[in-house]
Amino acid sequence: MRVSSRTPITRVLAVGALALVSAGVLAGCGSDDSTASNTPTLTTAAGSGSPTAPPLATGIEVPEYTTPSVAATAPPETPQSVPSGFPGPTEAPPIDARGQAYLDALKKGGVTPAANGDIAISTANYICSAKESGVASEEILAYVTGMAGVEAGLAGGTPSEADAARMAQVYIDAATSTYCS
Repeated sequence: MRVSSRTPITRVLAVGALALVSAGVLAGCGSDDSTASNTPTLTTAAGSGSPTAPPLATGIEVPEYTTPSVAATAPPETPQSVPSGFPGPTEAPPIDARGQAYLDALKKGGVTPAANGDIAISTANYICSAKESGVASEEILAYVTGMAGVEAGLAGGTPSEADAARMAQVYIDAATSTYCS
Protein backbone atom coordinates (compact mmCIF):
# COMPACT_ATOMS: atom_id res chain seq x y z
CA MET A 1 0.00 0.00 0.00
CA ARG A 2 1.37 3.35 -1.01
CA VAL A 3 1.11 6.25 1.47
CA SER A 4 0.85 9.73 0.03
CA SER A 5 3.00 12.46 1.46
CA ARG A 6 -0.07 14.63 1.51
CA THR A 7 -2.22 13.02 4.09
CA PRO A 8 -5.09 14.82 5.71
CA ILE A 9 -3.05 15.21 8.91
CA THR A 10 -0.24 16.91 6.99
CA ARG A 11 -2.70 19.33 5.47
CA VAL A 12 -4.27 20.11 8.82
CA LEU A 13 -0.87 20.72 10.39
CA ALA A 14 0.22 22.97 7.49
CA VAL A 15 -2.98 25.02 7.65
CA GLY A 16 -2.68 25.28 11.44
CA ALA A 17 0.93 26.43 11.24
CA LEU A 18 0.01 28.99 8.58
CA ALA A 19 -2.85 30.27 10.76
CA LEU A 20 -0.56 30.66 13.76
CA VAL A 21 2.06 32.54 11.76
CA SER A 22 -0.62 34.79 10.21
CA ALA A 23 -2.14 35.52 13.61
CA GLY A 24 1.28 36.44 14.99
CA VAL A 25 2.01 38.79 12.10
CA LEU A 26 -1.41 40.44 12.32
CA ALA A 27 -1.16 40.80 16.09
CA GLY A 28 2.05 42.74 15.66
CA CYS A 29 0.45 45.04 13.08
CA GLY A 30 -2.94 45.53 14.68
CA SER A 31 -2.07 47.73 17.59
CA ASP A 32 -2.63 51.47 17.58
CA ASP A 33 0.33 51.90 19.91
CA SER A 34 3.29 53.82 18.61
CA THR A 35 6.87 52.99 19.39
CA ALA A 36 7.29 56.59 20.50
CA SER A 37 6.01 56.97 24.03
CA ASN A 38 6.00 60.75 24.19
CA THR A 39 6.37 63.87 22.11
CA PRO A 40 9.97 64.78 21.35
CA THR A 41 11.20 68.16 22.48
CA LEU A 42 13.86 70.36 20.98
CA THR A 43 16.67 71.29 23.27
CA THR A 44 19.63 73.53 22.60
CA ALA A 45 23.12 73.57 23.90
CA ALA A 46 23.84 76.16 26.53
CA GLY A 47 24.31 79.60 25.05
CA SER A 48 23.40 78.58 21.50
CA GLY A 49 20.28 80.73 21.39
CA SER A 50 16.67 80.04 20.62
CA PRO A 51 15.47 76.59 19.50
CA THR A 52 13.51 78.18 16.66
CA ALA A 53 15.02 79.80 13.61
CA PRO A 54 14.00 83.34 12.67
CA PRO A 55 11.60 83.62 9.71
CA LEU A 56 13.17 84.03 6.30
CA ALA A 57 12.99 87.52 4.86
CA THR A 58 11.41 86.80 1.46
CA GLY A 59 9.24 89.85 1.00
CA ILE A 60 6.21 87.60 0.41
CA GLU A 61 3.15 88.34 2.48
CA VAL A 62 1.41 85.23 3.75
CA PRO A 63 -2.24 85.71 4.71
CA GLU A 64 -3.46 84.41 8.03
CA TYR A 65 -4.84 80.88 8.06
CA THR A 66 -8.62 80.75 7.77
CA THR A 67 -10.43 77.65 8.96
CA PRO A 68 -12.79 76.04 6.44
CA SER A 69 -15.83 76.86 8.58
CA VAL A 70 -14.92 80.55 8.64
CA ALA A 71 -14.10 80.57 4.93
CA ALA A 72 -17.49 79.07 4.09
CA THR A 73 -19.29 81.96 5.78
CA ALA A 74 -16.92 84.73 4.72
CA PRO A 75 -18.24 87.38 2.37
CA PRO A 76 -17.08 87.04 -1.24
CA GLU A 77 -13.90 88.82 -2.19
CA THR A 78 -14.25 92.10 -4.03
CA PRO A 79 -12.66 91.75 -7.46
CA GLN A 80 -9.69 94.02 -7.99
CA SER A 81 -9.24 96.06 -11.11
CA VAL A 82 -6.66 95.00 -13.65
CA PRO A 83 -3.35 96.73 -12.93
CA SER A 84 -2.16 99.30 -15.45
CA GLY A 85 0.29 97.87 -17.93
CA PHE A 86 -1.21 94.37 -17.59
CA PRO A 87 -0.51 92.50 -20.83
CA GLY A 88 -3.50 91.63 -22.94
CA PRO A 89 -6.94 93.12 -23.26
CA THR A 90 -8.80 94.16 -20.14
CA GLU A 91 -12.21 93.88 -21.79
CA ALA A 92 -13.75 91.38 -24.13
CA PRO A 93 -13.66 92.42 -27.77
CA PRO A 94 -16.94 93.69 -29.17
CA ILE A 95 -19.19 91.08 -30.74
CA ASP A 96 -19.03 91.19 -34.55
CA ALA A 97 -21.92 90.59 -36.97
CA ARG A 98 -21.22 86.84 -37.10
CA GLY A 99 -21.29 86.63 -33.30
CA GLN A 100 -24.49 88.66 -33.12
CA ALA A 101 -26.15 86.38 -35.69
CA TYR A 102 -25.14 83.41 -33.53
CA LEU A 103 -26.52 85.01 -30.35
CA ASP A 104 -29.76 85.86 -32.19
CA ALA A 105 -30.05 82.23 -33.36
CA LEU A 106 -29.61 81.07 -29.76
CA LYS A 107 -32.37 83.39 -28.57
CA LYS A 108 -34.60 82.23 -31.42
CA GLY A 109 -33.97 78.64 -30.25
CA GLY A 110 -35.03 79.53 -26.69
CA VAL A 111 -31.55 79.90 -25.16
CA THR A 112 -30.73 83.06 -23.21
CA PRO A 113 -26.96 83.71 -23.15
CA ALA A 114 -25.50 84.97 -19.89
CA ALA A 115 -24.17 88.51 -19.53
CA ASN A 116 -22.92 89.87 -22.86
CA GLY A 117 -22.70 86.48 -24.59
CA ASP A 118 -18.96 85.89 -24.16
CA ILE A 119 -19.46 82.33 -22.89
CA ALA A 120 -21.78 81.52 -25.78
CA ILE A 121 -19.24 82.91 -28.28
CA SER A 122 -16.48 80.82 -26.63
CA THR A 123 -18.72 77.78 -26.93
CA ALA A 124 -19.29 78.56 -30.62
CA ASN A 125 -15.52 78.85 -31.13
CA TYR A 126 -15.11 75.43 -29.52
CA ILE A 127 -17.87 73.90 -31.67
CA CYS A 128 -16.33 75.21 -34.90
CA SER A 129 -12.76 74.18 -34.06
CA ALA A 130 -13.86 70.77 -32.78
CA LYS A 131 -15.81 70.10 -35.98
CA GLU A 132 -12.82 71.21 -38.08
CA SER A 133 -10.54 68.91 -36.06
CA GLY A 134 -12.83 65.91 -36.56
CA VAL A 135 -13.90 65.53 -32.94
CA ALA A 136 -16.72 63.00 -32.57
CA SER A 137 -20.23 64.51 -32.45
CA GLU A 138 -20.93 62.77 -29.12
CA GLU A 139 -17.87 64.38 -27.55
CA ILE A 140 -18.85 67.81 -28.84
CA LEU A 141 -22.40 67.32 -27.54
CA ALA A 142 -21.11 66.27 -24.09
CA TYR A 143 -18.86 69.32 -23.77
CA VAL A 144 -21.47 71.75 -25.08
CA THR A 145 -24.11 70.24 -22.74
CA GLY A 146 -21.87 71.12 -19.79
CA MET A 147 -21.26 74.62 -21.11
CA ALA A 148 -24.98 75.13 -21.76
CA GLY A 149 -25.75 74.12 -18.19
CA VAL A 150 -23.10 76.48 -16.80
CA GLU A 151 -24.29 79.39 -18.89
CA ALA A 152 -27.93 78.74 -17.97
CA GLY A 153 -26.90 78.78 -14.31
CA LEU A 154 -25.09 82.08 -14.79
CA ALA A 155 -28.17 83.48 -16.53
CA GLY A 156 -30.23 82.57 -13.45
CA GLY A 157 -31.76 79.28 -14.58
CA THR A 158 -31.47 75.74 -13.27
CA PRO A 159 -31.92 73.44 -16.26
CA SER A 160 -32.51 69.72 -15.97
CA GLU A 161 -30.22 67.31 -17.80
CA ALA A 162 -32.76 67.02 -20.60
CA ASP A 163 -33.03 70.82 -20.87
CA ALA A 164 -29.24 71.21 -20.95
CA ALA A 165 -29.00 68.57 -23.71
CA ARG A 166 -31.72 70.34 -25.71
CA MET A 167 -29.95 73.69 -25.26
CA ALA A 168 -26.66 72.10 -26.31
CA GLN A 169 -28.22 71.02 -29.57
CA VAL A 170 -29.46 74.60 -30.09
CA TYR A 171 -25.88 75.84 -29.50
CA ILE A 172 -24.48 73.33 -32.00
CA ASP A 173 -27.13 74.02 -34.64
CA ALA A 174 -26.80 77.81 -34.25
CA ALA A 175 -23.00 77.68 -34.45
CA THR A 176 -23.09 75.41 -37.49
CA SER A 177 -25.58 77.60 -39.38
CA THR A 178 -24.37 81.09 -38.40
CA TYR A 179 -20.90 81.09 -36.84
CA CYS A 180 -18.71 78.36 -38.36
CA SER A 181 -17.53 79.25 -41.83
